[in-house]
Amino acid sequence: MAYSSIKDPSAHFQTAIYTGDGNADRAIVNDGNSDLQPDWVWYKSRSHATSHITYDSSRGDGPYLKPSDAGDEGTDANMFESFDSDGFSLNGDTDGNGSGRTYVAWQWKANGGTTTSFSESGNNPGGARQTNTDAGFSIITYTGTGANASCALAHGLPSTPEMIFFKRRNADQVWATWHQGIGDDYKLELNGTGGKDADGAFMNSTLPDSTNIYVGGTSVNTNADNGTYVCYAFSPVQGYSKFGSYVGNGDANGSFVYTGFKPAMIILKRTDATNNWLIYDHKRSGYNPKQDKLYPDDASAEDASTTSVDLLSNGFKLRASSASQNASGGTYIYMAFAENPFVANGKPTTAR
Repeated sequence: MAYSSIKDPSAHFQTAIYTGDGNADRAIVNDGNSDLQPDWVWYKSRSHATSHITYDSSRGDGPYLKPSDAGDEGTDANMFESFDSDGFSLNGDTDGNGSGRTYVAWQWKANGGTTTSFSESGNNPGGARQTNTDAGFSIITYTGTGANASCALAHGLPSTPEMIFFKRRNADQVWATWHQGIGDDYKLELNGTGGKDADGAFMNSTLPDSTNIYVGGTSVNTNADNGTYVCYAFSPVQGYSKFGSYVGNGDANGSFVYTGFKPAMIILKRTDATNNWLIYDHKRSGYNPKQDKLYPDDASAEDASTTSVDLLSNGFKLRASSASQNASGGTYIYMAFAENPFVANGKPTTAR
């Protein structure tokens, strides 16, 4: 059985759904078992076609990025207000708090905004890092060196990272994404629909290890000279998070993917063909099959078409034969976070 050192995943990750009121000082309060002061907040209108928006406590409550957009970092005082003791606060901007619009927000805890600085050393960039070692999550901000070499970033995680997002902040560049299921010399783009793309430069053809993430000086996506970047890195924690892969079977009675926990959120991406990224979670349509999905690479409103999954007590099961999640022989990667570990306090969790 999949026991976990994390007895309550809501202390580290939560999903909130809410309806906007168009007013300033709007507090979005979490409803999990534990209070969660988030360090990375990613929100999206469900009812309207507006951009995905992210903030993190390393960059502060002013600068934002858009996962669905390769654009550089923006700042808008009418959007995000603060990271709170159990949620976050917004102003009246329609991307996050338009009157009568519905929204979802996914939130991860790092280190409460407290960072550890590191200096540029030789080819290696300098910057700052905050890490949640219990939950395997780091936020790293750094300035590139442009060195044509293997340039190291110490990630601070308890084990080798298996999912990494890089975004250049001071220029229009893609969200360069690596997952352990695609190997070295390849990347995915969070803001794009393409499959895995051959690109040895962005991590200098060097896989991350238990200490470092590596970036390449010839890549504007990860290490341009004086380029400013943010990196979100995850390592797996039994019973809380998993970053795996599967092969589709092309059947509505689709593949079962074991995670060892009841998922609260899963993100899927086909790697061998052009298809949207997909996000499912346990709050939107609180029953199986889960049909309500959003596309990280697209600003469109929530889609409730027939593509669907079941969120189970120990994993998830594909319930459609669509190309985006379960084509026969198609290869896919996923990242998943727990609502409950399969076994907590000696008791198995229940299915939905």
